[in-house]
Amino acid sequence: MAQDDERSGLVFRNRREAGRQLAGWLGRYRDQPRTVVLGLPRGGVVPAAEIAAALRLPLDVIIARKIGAPGNPEFAIGAIAEGGDAYLNEEGLALSGASRGYVANEIRHQRSEIADRQERFRGGRALSLPDTATVILVDDGIATGSTVIAAIRALRHQRVARLVLAIPVAPPDTVALLRDMVDELVVLSTPLLFWAVGAFYEDFGQVSDDEVCELLAQAKHEERRPHDKVVGQSQ
Repeated sequence: MAQDDERSGLVFRNRREAGRQLAGWLGRYRDQPRTVVLGLPRGGVVPAAEIAAALRLPLDVIIARKIGAPGNPEFAIGAIAEGGDAYLNEEGLALSGASRGYVANEIRHQRSEIADRQERFRGGRALSLPDTATVILVDDGIATGSTVIAAIRALRHQRVARLVLAIPVAPPDTVALLRDMVDELVVLSTPLLFWAVGAFYEDFGQVSDDEVCELLAQAKHEERRPHDKVVGQSQ
């Protein structure tokens, strides 16, 4: 199910509000076993944390990195996510003129960056999911979709049972591309006039690695709280 809204004026106050709105469309997953919320660092972890808290589900990250074009690293010619192969956008490759050697070097570099962030966010551990998991994959918005596609491919490689993509905002052509890649798509707004994700937020400040670590630690603490209460009652 997707909630499509083509109003170009829909603006979120911040990532937390966007996450709370998404959680309202995902209520059927509350307290569901073998269900995990995964945020794409860094910005996607903030709405993911709101969803995990509202639905009382575990929170983790799936780390994906853009493969940038030569001389223009912001122009994605593909992406790679932990546990998956590189996704390359053939049209972007052709436009960039990137050589095979450049692409191979960039993939090696981004794998190194992923390993570094695994160390920061997960103590060096690889992503581990329950058997037959349901995954709710969250980002703060999608433009071209390269990193999300890489994450989806990596999760399919892990053979998750159900993959739900939850995003506040994305252009209609990207939504159409992603819809058939997941089992369920929840998107709050699909504006026809789309120029940048940040244009649809009042506050779109940069999210730091430290904030990601704090959100993950807080989620772990909240996940343990019900068990702690039961132990306390039995003493």
